[in-house]
Amino acid sequence: MKKTLLSGLALAALGTSVWSCASTSQTPVATTTPTETAPAAATPSWSQQADDFLKSYSAEYQRLYTQSSEAEWRSNTHIVPGDTTNAGATTRANERMAAFTGSTANIQRLREFLDHKSELNDIQIKQLQTALYNAANSPQTIADVVKARIKAEAAQTEKLYGFDYKYQGKSVTTNDLDELLRKEKSPAKRQQIWEASKAIGPTLKEGLLNLRDLRNQTVQALGYPDYFTYQASDYGMTREEMMALVRKINDELRPLYRELHTYARYELAKKYGVKQVPDYLPASWLPNRWGQDWSAMVDVKGLNLDPILAKKGAEWQVKQAERFYQSLGFQALPASFWEKSSLYPLPAGATYKKNNHASAWHMDLNQDVRSLMSVEGNTEWYETTHHELGHIYYYLTYSNPDVPLLLRQGANRGYHEAMGSLMGLAATQKPFLAGLGLVDAKTQTDQTQTLLKEALNYAVFIPFASGVMSEWENSFYADKLPADQLNAKWWALAKQYQGIVPPTTRGEQYLDPATKTHINDDPAQYYDYALSYVILFQLHDHIAKKILKQDPHATNYYGSKEVGQFLADIMRPGASKDWRTVLKDKTGEDLSARAMVDYFQPLMAYLKQQNKGRKYTM
Repeated sequence: MKKTLLSGLALAALGTSVWSCASTSQTPVATTTPTETAPAAATPSWSQQADDFLKSYSAEYQRLYTQSSEAEWRSNTHIVPGDTTNAGATTRANERMAAFTGSTANIQRLREFLDHKSELNDIQIKQLQTALYNAANSPQTIADVVKARIKAEAAQTEKLYGFDYKYQGKSVTTNDLDELLRKEKSPAKRQQIWEASKAIGPTLKEGLLNLRDLRNQTVQALGYPDYFTYQASDYGMTREEMMALVRKINDELRPLYRELHTYARYELAKKYGVKQVPDYLPASWLPNRWGQDWSAMVDVKGLNLDPILAKKGAEWQVKQAERFYQSLGFQALPASFWEKSSLYPLPAGATYKKNNHASAWHMDLNQDVRSLMSVEGNTEWYETTHHELGHIYYYLTYSNPDVPLLLRQGANRGYHEAMGSLMGLAATQKPFLAGLGLVDAKTQTDQTQTLLKEALNYAVFIPFASGVMSEWENSFYADKLPADQLNAKWWALAKQYQGIVPPTTRGEQYLDPATKTHINDDPAQYYDYALSYVILFQLHDHIAKKILKQDPHATNYYGSKEVGQFLADIMRPGASKDWRTVLKDKTGEDLSARAMVDYFQPLMAYLKQQNKGRKYTM
C-alpha cells in the first residue's frame, strides 16, 4: 500500500508536467497532415488541478484517519498494564497518518495551490488551508521529531489511563474519587481523597516536559513559534488575540464569580465545621478535583434526580438521550454505535482498564460514530450522556455530501463543546424533566437555588478554563515555563483566577496540572471549553426567546422540530462556513458573554444579600 500511496503523491506533486506528459504520449489522429503539428492539450486550470488533488488526498486521508482512530480506540478501551501491544499499534498507525499529512510533497503542493488563491473557490481554499494546518502537526521535513512525538504521546496515554489510584490502601477509579469528593464531610478525609487524586502527577512529569519540546519543534517546522500559537490559529486568531478574548470573557464573568467565591467560602466552612473562614478556598474542600464545578454544593429540593436515575439504570440514560434528539427530528443512531461503543464501567474483575473520561469519536469521518463513557445512574452522567450525544449528532449531521471530508468538523472547536453542553443544560431544566416524568410538574422548586446550582457549574468553570488552564498552557508552550516552576505557576494561577489554594504545600516534586487529562492528550486548547459556554448561552438565549418563547431558565426543547431545525442548520455546514458568520447569522450577535451574564443576573441580588457583612478576598 505504501508504494501506491507514494505513486499517488508523486503524481499530484508533478502537477502540470504530468498533464503535459500524458497529452504528448498520444498517437496523432488520422486527420493530421504531415505538415501540421498536433495542438498541445490545454493545461488544466488551477481549480481543476485542485479538485483532482483534493479528491485523491481526501480518500487517502480518510483511510489513514480511520486506521489511526481504530488504534487509538483500542488504546483507550483496553489498557493492560505492562502490555505495549496497543501502544505499538497506535504508534505505527499514527506514524503512517503523519507521514501522509505531513509529506514534503503534499506541503509543497498545498503551498503551490494557495499561491493561486485568486483562481480557486472558497471551499477549495478552506480544504487546502485545513490540509496545510494538519501538515504542521506532523511535517515530514523533521520526520524523526514527529516519530518521537507520536511514540511519546502513546506512552503518555498508557501512563495516564493505566494508573492505579489508591485510597485507604485500596485501588479506586476516578469515578470513585469524584463520588467521595461530592459526599465526604470530614476535612481530613477530604484532603486524603484529594491527594489520592493527584498522585498520578509525578508519573507524568518527565513525559510531559518531553512532549512540550516535541510539540513545539513539530509546528516550528512550518513557521509557528510554538504549539499554543498553532492551536489558536485554527480559529483564525493569533495567540495574543486568543488570550485577549479569553481574558475578556473572564473579566465579564468576574463580578458573579466574586460573589460565588465568597458564598462558597462561608457555606463550606459551615458545612465542615470550621470556625475560621479561610481567605481562599482549600482545593480539597471543593466537590471537584480541580475546582472547576461546585454544583454538588447545592441540592435543589424536588430536583434530586440521583435516586430516580439509579433505579432507571445506566442504559436507560443513554437510550433516553437518543430519544431526545429523535424528538427534535434527528435520526436514530446507527446500529454500529450501540455495537461498537464502550458506554459503561468495566465489570468487576476485568483484567484491563479503560479511559474513564467521557468522549465522542468520529471513527471514519462518515457514519461510524462511537462514544467512550462509564455511565452510571446519577445526575452527572445523565447530563454527560446528553452532552456526548450532542457531539455524535454533530458528526452525523455534517457527514453529508455537501461537506468535503476535510471540513467535517465543528465550525470551530468550541462549537462542538457548545452543542454538547447546550443539550446538557436543556435536559436538566425543570419543564424538560417534568415532561419525562423524572420530576412532578407540581413539585415546588426554588428557582433561586436552581440558578445557584447552575452558576456553580457554568460560571465557576470560566476562571478555570479561560484563566488557569489557558494561562498555564500559554506559559508552558509559548514562554517555555521552566521545569522547576510548573507546580508553582499552576497554584499561583489557581489563586489569582479561582481563589483556590492547595490544602498543604505542593512543591515541584508534584505536577498537579498534569492530573488534568487534557494537559496530556488534548493540549493547548482548553479555551475551547470557555468559548463553548459563551456560545452555548448565546444559542440557548436565542432558542428560548425567539423560537420557544419561553423563560431561558425554564425551557423544554423536547419535541420541538423548530429547535431541531435551528440546531441542524448550525451543524450541517461543519467547517465549510466561517464560525463568526454562522454565529451572527443564526443569533444576530457576534461572540459575547452578554447572554451568559444576563442569564445569571437574577442571582446577583440573592448572592449579595447572602454575602452581606462577609469578607471578600477576590
